[in-house]
Amino acid sequence: MPGEQVGEGRAAVRTVLGDIAPGELGVTDAHDHLFLRIPAVPDVALDDPVAAGAELDAFGELGGTAVAQWTPFGMGRRAAELPAASRAAGVHVVAATGLHQAAHYDPALLDRLHRDGLAAFFVAELTEGMLAGDDPDGPRGSAKAGMIKVAGMFHGLDDHTRRVMAAAAEAHHATGAPIGIHHEMGTAALDVLELLHGESGVPVTSLLLGHLNRFPDPGVHRELAASGAYLAFDGPSRAHHATDWQMVEGLVALAEAGHTEQLLLGGDTTSAAGRAATGGGPGMPYLLHTLRPRIEKELGAKAAETIFTGNPARALAVEWREGAAAGPGHRGQAAAGPAPGSV
Repeated sequence: MPGEQVGEGRAAVRTVLGDIAPGELGVTDAHDHLFLRIPAVPDVALDDPVAAGAELDAFGELGGTAVAQWTPFGMGRRAAELPAASRAAGVHVVAATGLHQAAHYDPALLDRLHRDGLAAFFVAELTEGMLAGDDPDGPRGSAKAGMIKVAGMFHGLDDHTRRVMAAAAEAHHATGAPIGIHHEMGTAALDVLELLHGESGVPVTSLLLGHLNRFPDPGVHRELAASGAYLAFDGPSRAHHATDWQMVEGLVALAEAGHTEQLLLGGDTTSAAGRAATGGGPGMPYLLHTLRPRIEKELGAKAAETIFTGNPARALAVEWREGAAAGPGHRGQAAAGPAPGSV
């Protein structure tokens, strides 16, 4: 860590320590949080660097080599501390730019971001470096985001969601960045797919549809799988235990239907109590000491390797473009630039 410099025209995963070849990513927790702050729900804050490091260490000791942190801008992602945490644990970290639901932000901040150009903001965090904190006027660090995080609403999409997703699509077309989507309780995924792929032209292979295990409708899962998008089952989580027992069953059904190469798994730790190293768990290690053996038993070792290693590498790998965000209606005419080296 960091990996070898990735040459121009080659796919790379953008980590907080630099770009690496997809094959270097290894066993991956495809959706989790090292740092997170939700002002409306203060008891779920993750803001302790020591605890974050301990959780990464615990994951690494079980063979985990990479974590995708889906915490977007303005929600306490502590971007400035991610490189040190990654380096100390020897675990790759992929960070996110993007925005969550409007309820998590000061309206004045959202107005400012939209006025200044939200797509351009995302592009800058992907290609220049993330803001160190949650202040848009604060310093920008050298660590770059490697994905965009957006969020839907419960069974629908509001105006904020549509504006943010339009900006995310524009930033994708300018850079190639994958887009991870929070679906509230797993709902509205078909609406999101239509908006980002159908209307905005984002390739389905750049869409990571999150929290699908929280809405365990096999018919919806099959329809989403038929699109070719990545399907992220994120848990278990104490906050969503009502559907956790169906998660493996849902994964098995999709794999048996021929969709193994689209499946992603993440811990989605959202509270200090949910960490394994310093709380009650289950935390990041649960993916490897409990879920992976179950998946190997149900689907075999090859399928487990695909889900934990092959799929995240492909889902997060990008032939990065360093073009600027375009104007409204842009559908992929980004200016190409040289691929960056490791930092």
